[in-house]
Amino acid sequence: MSDNVPDIKYLFEPRAVAVIGASHDKNKLGYHVTDNIVSGGYTGRVYPINPRGGEICGRRVYKTIEDVEDEIDLVSIVVPAKFVFEAVKSCAQKGVKFASIITSGFAEVGNVEEERKIVACARAHGMRIQGPNIFGIYSCVSSLNATFSASCPEPGSVAIITQSGALGLGMIGKTAIEHLGLSAIVSVGNKSDLDEADLLEYLVPQEQTRVIFMYIEGVQDGEKLIKALSAATRVKPVIVLKSGRSARGAIAAASHTGSLAGSDEVFDDIMRQCGVLRAESVNEGFDWCKFIATSPPPPGDNTVIITNGGGIGVIATDASEKYGITLYDDAATLKETFAPVTPDFGSTKNPIDITGQAGRTEYTLALDAALNHKDMHAVMALYCETAVFDSENLFRMIIENSQKYREGGKPLVFSVFGGRKSRDCINLCRDQNIPVFGDVYEAVSCMGALFRYYHYRNASPDQAVMADIDAEALERIAAHAIEQNRFFLLAHEAQTIMKLAGIEIPKSSIARNLDEAVRCSEDIGYPVVMKVVSKDIVHKSDAGGVALDLENRNEVIDAYQAIMQNCRAYNPGALIEGVEIAEMVKPGTELIVGARRDATFGPIVMVGLGGIYVEVMKDVTFRYFPSGRTEIMNMIKDIRSYPLLLGVRGEEKKDIDGVAEVIIKLGSIIQKCTRISDIEINPLRVYEGRGVKAVDVRILLSKFDRSNKHE
Repeated sequence: MSDNVPDIKYLFEPRAVAVIGASHDKNKLGYHVTDNIVSGGYTGRVYPINPRGGEICGRRVYKTIEDVEDEIDLVSIVVPAKFVFEAVKSCAQKGVKFASIITSGFAEVGNVEEERKIVACARAHGMRIQGPNIFGIYSCVSSLNATFSASCPEPGSVAIITQSGALGLGMIGKTAIEHLGLSAIVSVGNKSDLDEADLLEYLVPQEQTRVIFMYIEGVQDGEKLIKALSAATRVKPVIVLKSGRSARGAIAAASHTGSLAGSDEVFDDIMRQCGVLRAESVNEGFDWCKFIATSPPPPGDNTVIITNGGGIGVIATDASEKYGITLYDDAATLKETFAPVTPDFGSTKNPIDITGQAGRTEYTLALDAALNHKDMHAVMALYCETAVFDSENLFRMIIENSQKYREGGKPLVFSVFGGRKSRDCINLCRDQNIPVFGDVYEAVSCMGALFRYYHYRNASPDQAVMADIDAEALERIAAHAIEQNRFFLLAHEAQTIMKLAGIEIPKSSIARNLDEAVRCSEDIGYPVVMKVVSKDIVHKSDAGGVALDLENRNEVIDAYQAIMQNCRAYNPGALIEGVEIAEMVKPGTELIVGARRDATFGPIVMVGLGGIYVEVMKDVTFRYFPSGRTEIMNMIKDIRSYPLLLGVRGEEKKDIDGVAEVIIKLGSIIQKCTRISDIEINPLRVYEGRGVKAVDVRILLSKFDRSNKHE
């Protein structure tokens, strides 16, 4: 690849643009891309390219890109797929900085090699590729609309990155009618070269962009995206909508852009770790964009609900709990503050019910009272339509108070519920770029998203931790297994890994025959556990290769004979090396902890409720690694069964710090040992006070040496 990589700025702010495939035919995309560039007020120079020559949209048409004497920063390519490579080659040889390939028909339909060939040609000359399979790019700063959108984007402060071209075009139209102004909207399509992380390099420091919204179907370089998002969210909010949650959705995503959706649970937890707000729908994402882009940071968590009806206030209270909003509950202060503006038959408890007779004056007085109180940090104002208000008065009240709250540095969100007057008011506010919502849950969801983002941003960055692991010793154990064409470790090998990492395990020995099994059991002390040792039997329980709670010599003999018989019946060709004898550890809270080298995000760690119900309960959380100790503790707190670790029914608190240490050690092993791909401890017994013990350990190996990513 050429060392002369162009500045991403020239994709968004090109000084000169060419369109290869510019068309005289108004039914062709090449015409509409050219027309949108010219009619959109682009401030740079425009060069339509078409072998027929002539004139398009009042601009001279050049027959080839070579005929243009000017230096070109961006070329939109809108020709059939079979002609794209030659077009890219011509651009690259001319020194074009960016090629925006609108044409589809590449990796998304299985034409992977042609796409790779195009990227290789571009990179050899220092040119970057946007797409293919995209709608183009709009950039407010340069008034560039190099898309085939039917709508003209409205300038504003929200940037959109979308993997889907068609959805992106729909977003342009939707944002226009919603008056959601855009600083940019960019399609990444197949992400053959440029991806979301590359585009964030420009959008994060750009002053005009206040909020970034991303639609993602699949992630190709998760570690790169993590790094970009973690940096971005320290500067401005990033909202992500990701499809492919379901199995069918993941298949659809793969057929759409050639991207693998990956595990949605892993994606969800890692996005939260990066400070990203994950939306459930386009509408929810747009609602958050509108509200967050126009709201000041909350000075604290205390939120007040002001309403003219009890029912809608109760709904908002439920929604507040769902979205993690703290409702201010100092009854004496609330009464002192709101009694002067609340009728006797109203309520000064939060939600504040100023009753159905409240008009513009009453709402303003109540809102002023909250704005002027130092311990009230945010307000959700709810209105159910009555005859007291008309659309114009309601609109004026909302506009005036929204302005006061912005100037006062406190977030304020309105929900207006009712008929025609309410709808008219919402539309009037939208025209003034004031987000007002027809549903209470929409309004509360927006306030919750705002709080979640600023909680993340205001928290001190967590310093990543790494355990001191003798990676060379661990690699030698893995190498020995791989030499035997084994890509998993036997029980005693896995236990050696645990010992080297400083993770406590039960006392155990390997017995090669029945006599050794009896002797090992007596040395360790009853009761004991017996497990088959065989490279050909990975799932020991399924093979009948496990016996628990053996209390004496006779039970050991019976168990040994039963295990041998079961395993030979399960896999007659299995090479059985013997059995593992281990102490029967005392009961404790059972967790599953693990680490693996994820195909999308690289090293990740996990923790959850362990034992035999792991697959049923699915109570697990994930983080990328390395992570900070605080993040690891938060990860443990995120599991639904966390209260078990705090102690129930008179139990003492369990060794949560010990669990965190094990997670850090497992993550460090995956990070440092290139041949170890998966580690799972299930169960990890966690005891009251101090103490954790890895009862059963499974370690898988990689067929490739991950120290060489290109292998």
